[in-house]
Amino acid sequence: MDKRSLDRRTFLRLSGLAALAPGLGPFKHAEAQTPQRVKADYTLHIGTARIELAPGHVITTTAYNGQFPGPLVRLTEGRRVVVDIYNDTGIPEQLHWHGQDIPVDVDGAAEEGTPYIPAHGKRQIAFTPGPPGLRFYHSHLIAGGNLAAGLYSGQAGPVYIEPRREPGRFDREVMLVLKEFEPTLSHGGDMAMDFLLPTATDPKLKETGESAMAASLKRGMPHGYEVGYKLFSINGRMLGHGEPVRVKSGERVLFHVLNASATEIRSLAFPGHTFTVVALDGNPVPAPTEVPALWIGTAERVSAIVEMNHPGVWILGDLDDDDRGHGMGIVVEYAGAKGTPQWAKPVSRKWDYTRFGNGIARAPDETMEMLFAKNNAALNGFNQWTINGTAFSMKEMRPMFHVRRGRRYRLKLRNASDDIHPIHLHRHSFELTKIAGRSTAGVMKDVVMLGGYQEIEVDFVADNPGLTLFHCHQQLHMDFGFMALIDYVT
Repeated sequence: MDKRSLDRRTFLRLSGLAALAPGLGPFKHAEAQTPQRVKADYTLHIGTARIELAPGHVITTTAYNGQFPGPLVRLTEGRRVVVDIYNDTGIPEQLHWHGQDIPVDVDGAAEEGTPYIPAHGKRQIAFTPGPPGLRFYHSHLIAGGNLAAGLYSGQAGPVYIEPRREPGRFDREVMLVLKEFEPTLSHGGDMAMDFLLPTATDPKLKETGESAMAASLKRGMPHGYEVGYKLFSINGRMLGHGEPVRVKSGERVLFHVLNASATEIRSLAFPGHTFTVVALDGNPVPAPTEVPALWIGTAERVSAIVEMNHPGVWILGDLDDDDRGHGMGIVVEYAGAKGTPQWAKPVSRKWDYTRFGNGIARAPDETMEMLFAKNNAALNGFNQWTINGTAFSMKEMRPMFHVRRGRRYRLKLRNASDDIHPIHLHRHSFELTKIAGRSTAGVMKDVVMLGGYQEIEVDFVADNPGLTLFHCHQQLHMDFGFMALIDYVT
């Protein structure tokens, strides 16, 4: 029988691929232990877990169902799902279904009005999954300086919503969840992040940002706090301490990569191989393109096909030698191959979103401008972040922008800092329309990296009424002001 004619779930079962990677088995259907209003399809428990990243490196963190990553959730586009969420901790929690077009009462953001999952309590939620593709679920708590809360913890897990049609032809899938542990605070400085193309910066934005920083340092302020990590992992295991990805020559493997970091931008390279990117943030790209390395901002996802045509034992890992040496990698082993895993950096390492798009986007109905700025070390040593001069208030939670249903809005995003910001819009997808002066169209995302002193433009259609959160997905930025609410008006 032709594999392409099989139902996708049947093919995965027959191929032995229901568990795509070690530690990522699908949820078991819930067994009701107490009377339920509706029998749940899936059950999640938020609680303390001990995770062995490697022998001698066992961490204690908050996780889902006692494991990291949280169990892989496979859903079907358009088929309603019921989920029981138990909070076994002593603090109220939020579980955000990142990248889905769902109502505010289940989206999992207190800023939008989603009810908390009470401490030692439970919520049962129901929603219709969509759009199809790679999404994920994670905690949406404001952590502040608590490096055990929010996405600093192990509260993240992948979601795959079965599409009606898969992008690209492949033989099997592998899920990779990238994550760091044991975070620490330090006074930050400048760090070169020069991998984004185009490279054009705005002189006015640069002057604004550098003047503000120079004035702060002149007053004797230190650089604001940044977060670093001691341990790095893929699928909850440090490099060399988990099961390898086992492949056969001639296979086309579709890698689904999720960056579940709280703060870090990640990269991946695979010596002797290239990636053909077929989807970004779960959405098929108009122009699948071959690249030598992947760059994945905080909360971004990349789906890429690799042709297994270079037998050996290899390290699929981060371009940064130190991070890879502390665990950010996984071994890929060809059938019959033996020996020490090999590593080599690719010649090119640039990342250009516009390569995956084509054409010119249609004109918007309205344009909104946003200027992002940093007040260095302004909040007890933490940087304060503002949008159009205002830091978000969790007490007031006042909407900053207003939209009307059915209209197309262009967000003109301007970065007056040297930081790269992974910008996220809840409950909607947006189309990339201009990156650092270069026009594009067709690439749909829910997170995009905005380079230092750069400007990008993205369009979204206001088609999902209710309060909508816009924020930087870097936890340290979001927690200290880098958020705004959008509301729908009649």
